[in-house]
Amino acid sequence: MQNMSQPTILAFAGSARRSSFNKQVIRIAVRGAEQAGAKVTLIDLADFPLPLFDQDLEAESGPPANAAKLFELLKSHDGLMLAAPEYNSSITPLLKNTIDWTSRKFGEVSGLTAYQGKVAVLMSASPGALGGLRGLVHLRAIFGNIGVIVLPEQVAVMQAHNALDEQGNLRDAKQQAGVEKLGARLTEVLGKLRA
Repeated sequence: MQNMSQPTILAFAGSARRSSFNKQVIRIAVRGAEQAGAKVTLIDLADFPLPLFDQDLEAESGPPANAAKLFELLKSHDGLMLAAPEYNSSITPLLKNTIDWTSRKFGEVSGLTAYQGKVAVLMSASPGALGGLRGLVHLRAIFGNIGVIVLPEQVAVMQAHNALDEQGNLRDAKQQAGVEKLGARLTEVLGKLRA
């Protein structure tokens, strides 16, 4: 039986790539959140393929089944934990498309209800020198516009191809602890809000 005061967090990376650095980093944050007492659902967006957002397609056949599944997952969790790769100084098409589909109307319910009032924490990992930091700026802006409260703490893992070991942990113990702390911090804030 789930503790009624236990915060629930939906976690995912904005990448479909099997060996994604961001998928590895999000798992570190998940451990931090779970150790702090959260119930975390870690999903892979590759398991929820979606067509490119198209208003004509939406009008003809409604939202795709996978968009509805993601909408329900988003709606049923207290918080969000995202690891966002950076493509050309912004977020990935996969992540933007996921947000676009899940923020639409589902029957009589606005898709924004899956986002409004949620609390999120962001991280990124990139082979580049900034660790994906520029993409996080755009993601913060998008989330702010759809009602997500984004915590100021974040981690950007630079030179991720060298920063992660074969087990998916960060070689730098301080950085590893920093990512785990993101999960713990989100859990702490959600716990206070639930109380």
